[in-house]
Amino acid sequence: MKRLFDLVLTIPGILFVLPLLLILGIMVRLFHGSPIFFSQIRPGQKGQPFRMFKFRTMTNARDAAGNLLPDKDRLTTFGRFLRATSLDEFPELINVLKGEMSLVGPRPLLMEYLPLYSSEQNRRHEVKPGMTGWAQVNGRNAISWEEKFKLDVWYVDNQSLWLDIRILAITMRNVLLRKGINHNATETMPFFTGTGPLDVHG
Repeated sequence: MKRLFDLVLTIPGILFVLPLLLILGIMVRLFHGSPIFFSQIRPGQKGQPFRMFKFRTMTNARDAAGNLLPDKDRLTTFGRFLRATSLDEFPELINVLKGEMSLVGPRPLLMEYLPLYSSEQNRRHEVKPGMTGWAQVNGRNAISWEEKFKLDVWYVDNQSLWLDIRILAITMRNVLLRKGINHNATETMPFFTGTGPLDVHG
């Protein structure tokens, strides 16, 4: 049912926003250069890796030694706008069509985090990752990693079609009203380093 729900919304949704996607792609090319997509291997359901796509929000600016500048120096004004409005997430619809992601679920994080999760936190991978999720509508980047993971696991234990509809509705409302958007929502979260040696499983 969840897969059918994703397809019923995603296929017409892509057709509806296609002109916007083309315009955004052109603007990303102008402001950030090529390629227009940022892609990265992320853990999916059961931790299986997949390649996730987003619009680029940063340039490839480097220092004199050829090293990439810090994220905050490469994140452009247009990139902040894309993140604040969640428009940078639209290419993930491709991942939803491919069955690697769902519209709603825990956000796919970094592969490097997998060995850092506690056994309880790792339960977030029992379902497909989502474009939006329970943690995103309850704090987004303004809450701690531990709070995010508790919300993710709560979703795993309480997921339903009606909960997904509720999360999507809240997400659209928040984006339209710019609710919960602050500096933390437009910058990169601090690197997750684990919850302590007694909690981490290898």
